[in-house]
Amino acid sequence: MSKLVSQLPKLANGVVEFSQPRLRTFWRYAKVELRPPTPGEIPEVSKGLTELLNSAKTGKWKQLTVKQATVNTMVGLELLMWFFIGEVIGRGTLVGYDVSRVQPKFPLF
Repeated sequence: MSKLVSQLPKLANGVVEFSQPRLRTFWRYAKVELRPPTPGEIPEVSKGLTELLNSAKTGKWKQLTVKQATVNTMVGLELLMWFFIGEVIGRGTLVGYDVSRVQPKFPLF
């Protein structure tokens, strides 16, 4: 047991050395990718949504390469998973809502 305790600082230093460059890279990308849009970017978002709807109407999406379609599918799945994760966080439980505390707004009786 004392041998394990004596090796703990060396193991901790190894973990810190391993994780520091990876955490720096994560934070560099997180600052860019996880920030909300600025007011100047809102017109770009609405333009992108309009283009998306137009491509769906005209069938332009059929001209995508396999790589582009795969990337678009993965982005859609990521959005869907974030929605489900948000639902679980909002509910406070993995399965179902706690309806025992809910009071009806308009009681029937």
